Amino acid sequence: MAIQLYNTLTREREPFQPLEDDRVRFYVCGPTVYNFIHIGNARVFVFFDVVRRYLTYRGYEVTYVQNFTDVDDRLIKQSIEEGRTVPEVAAAYIDAYFEDMDDLGVKRADVHPRATEHIKEMQDAIRALIEKGFAYEVDGDVYYRSLKKENYGALSNQPLEELKAGARIEVNDRKESPLDFALWKKAKPGEIAWDSPWGKGRPGWHIECSAMARKYLGDTLDIHAGGTDLCFPHHENEIAQSEAWTGKPFARYWLHNGFINMGSEKMSKSLGNVERVRDLRGRYTGRELRWFLLSAHYRNPISFSDESINQIGGAIARVDTAVANLSHRMSAAMDGEASEEVRERLRLLTTDFEGAMDDDLNTANAISVLFEAVHFTNELVAKDVVSRGSLEAMQGWLHHFGGEILGLVEMVDEADLEAEIETKIEERQQARKNRDFSRADAIRDELAKQGILLEDTPQGIRWRRK
Repeated sequence: MAIQLYNTLTREREPFQPLEDDRVRFYVCGPTVYNFIHIGNARVFVFFDVVRRYLTYRGYEVTYVQNFTDVDDRLIKQSIEEGRTVPEVAAAYIDAYFEDMDDLGVKRADVHPRATEHIKEMQDAIRALIEKGFAYEVDGDVYYRSLKKENYGALSNQPLEELKAGARIEVNDRKESPLDFALWKKAKPGEIAWDSPWGKGRPGWHIECSAMARKYLGDTLDIHAGGTDLCFPHHENEIAQSEAWTGKPFARYWLHNGFINMGSEKMSKSLGNVERVRDLRGRYTGRELRWFLLSAHYRNPISFSDESINQIGGAIARVDTAVANLSHRMSAAMDGEASEEVRERLRLLTTDFEGAMDDDLNTANAISVLFEAVHFTNELVAKDVVSRGSLEAMQGWLHHFGGEILGLVEMVDEADLEAEIETKIEERQQARKNRDFSRADAIRDELAKQGILLEDTPQGIRWRRK
C-alpha cells in the first residue's frame, strides 16, 4: 500500500508519489531565531523528524532542509533590547534551538540554511520577478504583485475578497494592492542592511524560503511542511513568487500540523499562555515531551496539561520496564533462532505499524502498535523457556520501530542498567544517612517507575524487577 498524505493544497488524501521514485525533496520552515522556541514550534520539528525517519525506512533517499530566519523585524527589536547585534542574537538562539531539539531527540537536517547567508540568491529571485512583471520597486522597497498570479489564495482556500479585507488592516499607500507583499525592504537608519540594486535593505520574510528551497532542492519540492499558522500568508506567498519565478509547480504535497491548546484555550502570546521548551525541560524529560507531541494525529489540535504529561511518564515507564526485562532475560535464554510464533507476531506488528504510518502519518496509532509490541514482550519474558533468537528479534523490532522511527524507545545494556541501579541505591543510602528522606523516597519512586523494587534486609539493600 502506498503512503497516503492529506495535501492542504487539494484538500484531499493522495497517494504519495515523489518526482523521482526513490528520492524525496523535503523542506520544513524553521524558526525565526529571536527567542527560545515554544512547544507549538516543537510540534512541527518533532513530527516532521518522524516523517523523515519513516520515509527513509520506506526506502527513499530523503534530502531534508530546515531553515533559520535570522533577520527580520523581531530580531532587530530583540537585538536593541539585548544590546547585541542581530547576528549575535541569532547565533545565541540557534544554539538554544539545537539544545532543545537534541533533548527532544530531533535529528539535524541535511542542511540548515540561514537567510543571511543567501542574500545573493534572494536578490537574483527578486530581479527575475521584476523582469517578468511580477514585482515592482517603490523608493527602495520591492513588492510582489499578488493579483498577477493565477489561483492566488488556493492553498489557504480563501476567496480573494476575504484576503483583501484582511490585508487592508495594514494600510500601505505605496502598494498597488493590499495583497502585495514585500520582497525587499528599504533599510531604516541603524538597521542591519545589505547592498542591492534597489538600495540598502534586507529581504522580506517570504522570499527567504523560496530562494533557499530552490538552491538546495530544485524548482519543485516533493513535500513542503510547517505549522497551520504558516498556511497564509507565508506558504501562500511562497507558492506565488516561486511559481512566477521558475514557471514550475513549487511543491507537490503541502503538510500542516495543528495547534497546541493550553487546557481549553489556544496557546497564544496575546493570552500569555505560551510555554517555552526551555522551561518545560525543567519539569519534564525530553522524551516525555516528544511522546506528547506524537500522541495525537498531526493535523488535529492537541491539549497540553500536567496531567497529560504525567500519564505519558507512566507509559514510558512501562516501555522501559519491558525493555529492561527483555535485556535481563537474554542472559538466561537458551540458544536458538526466533520461533515461528515470534516471527509471525512481529510480521503482524510491522504490518500494523506501517498501516498506521501509511494512513496519513498517524503516529497516535503507531504508538498503539508499539504498546502491543510491549505487551508481547512481557509475554515472551514471562515464558519458562524462550530462545535467545526470539528475544533478539523482539529487541530488534522495538529498537527499529520504537526507537529509530518514532524516537521513543531507548534500548539499554544490561550491565549499564545494573551499574545505574547500584549508583542510585548508593545515592539513596547517602540521602538516608543525611536524613534527607524526601530525596531517598524520590529515588525509590524513580526506580519503581523503571520496574525496580527495593527491599531493605539485614544484609543491606536488595533489588529485583517487578
